[in-house]
Amino acid sequence: MNSKTLSLPGCLLALIAASACAGVGQQVQAGRLALQTGRPNDAVALLMQAAEQDPDYKTPYRVREGVLTYLGRAYYETGRDADARSTLEKALAKDRDDPLARLYLGLTLARNGDRERGHREIESGLKGIYDTLEYIAADNLSGYYWDPAMNIRRDIRMTLDDKTDPEKLTASAQRIGALFDEEIDRARRDESNSRRGGSGGD
Repeated sequence: MNSKTLSLPGCLLALIAASACAGVGQQVQAGRLALQTGRPNDAVALLMQAAEQDPDYKTPYRVREGVLTYLGRAYYETGRDADARSTLEKALAKDRDDPLARLYLGLTLARNGDRERGHREIESGLKGIYDTLEYIAADNLSGYYWDPAMNIRRDIRMTLDDKTDPEKLTASAQRIGALFDEEIDRARRDESNSRRGGSGGD
């Protein structure tokens, strides 16, 4: 009986921690949905709260993106460039290989006059997205579901091959960043539906 009493606070702490993580995850997912549906101001509010609770949070998907990356993108899309830059730099300090953070940092820098560094960061982010998709596509188990028609990778190759127009580079990078984020959900959904359909007769 004594051991059960002693273990109760530990169980309560674990439940509270799990509940907090679920809350952050739900806020991040809601923030992502706001970004994907053209509501960046709503995204800022949701993602700020999530980042305050857990700035180290990453989505539990095949491509694990951090809350600071999404918050930085939301700041960028609302024109809050100083906040976007500082937040995306924090995201990259936590994960130097985050292609979305690097892409949106580049977009932010380019919009604020630092075009040379901004374009380098954009190109690095695009290459990172391309490499990520190539790596996942090579997975025989679930790679089939990621960018199956290679549209995103083709778009990246065309963008990197033609860097003569800065405005075109920026527009393409914004489009590819949004498509890549949406691909994370689309691939998960398609894989889940396929596996459910395949096991439906068992």
